[in-house]
Amino acid sequence: MTAPTALGVVGLAGAGLLGYALLEARWPVLRRVDVPVLARGEQPLTILHLSDLHLTDRTEARVAWVRDLAALGPDVVVNTGDNLSFASGLEPLRRALEPFSGLPGAFVLGDHDYRTTVFKLPTRYLLRDPRTANDPEREAAIEELPWEELRAIQVDNGWVDLTNARGSLEVDGRSIELVGVDDPHADRDLYPPLPTASAEDGRSGPPVVDHWGTPLRLGLLHAPYRRVLDAMAAEGVGLALAGHTHGGQLCLPGVGALVTNSDLDRGRASGLSRWPAPATGSPASPGRQDAAGANSHRQMHLHVSAGLGTSPYTPVRLACRPEATLLTLLPAS
Repeated sequence: MTAPTALGVVGLAGAGLLGYALLEARWPVLRRVDVPVLARGEQPLTILHLSDLHLTDRTEARVAWVRDLAALGPDVVVNTGDNLSFASGLEPLRRALEPFSGLPGAFVLGDHDYRTTVFKLPTRYLLRDPRTANDPEREAAIEELPWEELRAIQVDNGWVDLTNARGSLEVDGRSIELVGVDDPHADRDLYPPLPTASAEDGRSGPPVVDHWGTPLRLGLLHAPYRRVLDAMAAEGVGLALAGHTHGGQLCLPGVGALVTNSDLDRGRASGLSRWPAPATGSPASPGRQDAAGANSHRQMHLHVSAGLGTSPYTPVRLACRPEATLLTLLPAS
């Protein structure tokens, strides 16, 4: 094969791969995942996990796909942020979430809910911490998004705002505890302290109990950073839900995600895992009590969504389809 011929073959292969990556980014999938986190005898509970919609006025197909998910009839809807790319996505977001109005739900925001998306070199994500490549002056000049209106859309749906806050949900007479933080990737997180015993008084309905014998507690964060995951696991959160990573966005078969854009390891770029991971050669165990009475070694379930969108400037995915997830919480064995 001559050099020009070889170059032509490489060029065609590259063009074909780019075309497929553009197509895959517009090919969403609903994933179904079972999470064995409830106590024996508890009835299953379904959670629809949405994340990283990155809406604009040119993402109508994504809006329609999300609206159709309401037919699943989830018990709870969770949104882990990055709803917008530009301010023009605000009205599409309102329409995307409208069918879920009145369903129990909770949300946190991501950095792209606060400031508009701007072009950044994709190679920066290969750095250990991509934020070190930011130009402070340019960052300060980025246009603010209508995040207060975005927040109001979800609050008006009846969803709990977990921006550095705690809350609870009543689902079929069962109470679920909630804790969340603002986006750790933007250093906006301030972990809320545990409530006093008196703050729990007057709560109606029996709590959903996890397999450690405490009420089920869900944790929400946009970017899955270790400092927040450690805090959630230490206080007995049964299931933490996050987004932000786009599942790596460009993955290699047999290798998986190359980056997570956080300090989370690449093996947890998307999907269900346990946090913290058990020591090598050691079975998972409930652990021991620390001085504060919290179980410092208990493992929580962590679900990281690969999300539904991308930056408008890099509208591609490879071996990492856009997704929403229907999680079914089941009794642990």
